[in-house]
Amino acid sequence: MSHKPWTAIAALATILATAVPAAAVVAVPAAASVVVPAAAAVPQQQSATPPPAQQQADPVTPAGEQHAADLTLRYGAAQRTTEIRRPGSSYIKVHFAALKLVPGDYVTVAGPDGREVHTYYGDPTRGARGSGHTVHGTPGFAALSVDGDTAVVTLHATGARAADRLTRQGYGAVIDRYYRGFTGDEAAARAPKSFSVCGTDARRDVVCYRDSHPTEYARGNAVARQLLDGLGHCTAWRVGNTNRMLTNNHCMENAADLASSEFQFDYQCATCGGNDPRAGTKVGGGQFLKTSGLNALDYTLFSVSDFAAIQQYGTLYLDPRPPVAGERIYIPGHGDARPKRLSLFEETQGGATCKIDVVSSGVNTGYRCDTSGGNSGSPVLAGSSHKVIALHHLGGCPNWGTRITEVYNEISSMIDNNPPTGGNDFSLALSPTSATVQPGQSATSTVSSAVTGGSAQQITLAAAGLPSGVTASFAPPVIQAGASSTMTLSTTAQAATGSYTVTVVGTGASVTRSATFTLTLGSGPPQGCPGFETTKTGSLTSGASQYQPDGQYFQTTVTGPHRACLDGPAGTDYDLYLQKWNGSSWANVAQGATAGADETLTYSGTAGYYRYRVHAYSGAGAYTLGYDAP
Repeated sequence: MSHKPWTAIAALATILATAVPAAAVVAVPAAASVVVPAAAAVPQQQSATPPPAQQQADPVTPAGEQHAADLTLRYGAAQRTTEIRRPGSSYIKVHFAALKLVPGDYVTVAGPDGREVHTYYGDPTRGARGSGHTVHGTPGFAALSVDGDTAVVTLHATGARAADRLTRQGYGAVIDRYYRGFTGDEAAARAPKSFSVCGTDARRDVVCYRDSHPTEYARGNAVARQLLDGLGHCTAWRVGNTNRMLTNNHCMENAADLASSEFQFDYQCATCGGNDPRAGTKVGGGQFLKTSGLNALDYTLFSVSDFAAIQQYGTLYLDPRPPVAGERIYIPGHGDARPKRLSLFEETQGGATCKIDVVSSGVNTGYRCDTSGGNSGSPVLAGSSHKVIALHHLGGCPNWGTRITEVYNEISSMIDNNPPTGGNDFSLALSPTSATVQPGQSATSTVSSAVTGGSAQQITLAAAGLPSGVTASFAPPVIQAGASSTMTLSTTAQAATGSYTVTVVGTGASVTRSATFTLTLGSGPPQGCPGFETTKTGSLTSGASQYQPDGQYFQTTVTGPHRACLDGPAGTDYDLYLQKWNGSSWANVAQGATAGADETLTYSGTAGYYRYRVHAYSGAGAYTLGYDAP
């Protein structure tokens, strides 16, 4: 099968249209996101209401396309940042053919607003640490996608570097292609006709039900949007207490599909009908565990690469029993690749709720909950237990899900399907989940909680994993499950640059839950360089240099750290050099020479004579220099 499921599905639909005899008891249901059971699994008359004759297929909606690129980031000051922008695109996903960095240095792939920042300390396929990633059958790797039409790629050096020598040795980053998500108009033009919206589309943003149906809303937290091979979307969800996820086989046929997939949790609107989705949390694939083919049970069980990052969203449990005719159900998912919606009512809000219409037809159960391309893999939950009773995979009105008891029989030994004892449970989620600030600035995030089992309990909030120079506060520090708090991360001017994972821990009466926040302290200083022992100011024309302090030098009599901060004019490229007298001349011992107006540097030096050189590589204007000496 192809890595592009919509191609395979369309071909399968064509084959089935000719392969299924007209005299069969029923025609095969159309694939709402896809498939048809094999001849042995063609729905039989095990129900009073057989599936209707409908052989049209709604394939998984294509989400984007791939473009070639020829971009290089080197250690030279003018080549450390590049921007990939395709106006109106829904996401940008950058592929690196090579990434070779000095230990401690890193590359970030970020949105221009800093809402999403993915950090890489080298090629992760060679063991380097960093954010999640995907691989696509060629050398190198792809960073996790950035929502929106622009990705900013930056090489960060944490110390002085011999740029020319490193360039000759092949250090830096090579970008050979990228994937971009279709614009709204492009997606609408390419969207296949839906045969799975049964009458009026009654789906709404999940947040619309936060107050009226809090349990249904909370269960949707465990549901994620899958981006396969940078080009198409399905739905996946966490199952059980361990690192396990489920989706359809036609969304993930093999380990290569998993390696090329990323999963976005909490991609849902903040307000009802607001078209204001959160960036959420994105992770890569882990281990491919078990699958059942397109023409059988159509499931795949797998794990993700960063389980700790998604635990905050809770999990779903399976209800391995036969469905009951007329029982209430609901389906959270990412139909049409849109932010998460909940299918709770069949036609109108407050009207008839979704229910089981066909108890059993082959391996399937049928319902008229609205779905569409991209819903493939969605969980079908029972209103009585709020557990999963089917895995959605077919459309045609009624729509169809594989009865979860069939799936459970094959995977029961590989999952922990036992909810925590005691009943009371909650989840934590952060919005945003990352921020980039300069040392001396602060970042905030809303900590939201939800009751996921039993009744509400009091939660005490705390933060772990804070780097030196960073403190956390919560307002309020104690909340009731279902309420929210604001976390503020405050940094000092001396906080070390880099990317850090902060774990927000909520301790309740019966359980402890956590969520993670990525704090990136940028290489540039806060405005005015506050907090340093010595502050100097000056003004430069383009290409000129000045020496500080005041054209002179200073002396240290002990060994210790030097720290400096340069705040240059906006839109310029100013560089900073720390020089030491070697007995015959001034030699550079540390430098900050990125392609921007602001610089920082640190250096541990012996006693001697020092000075700072401030150089206007391009642009002109006033600057502020702050520095500490041993």
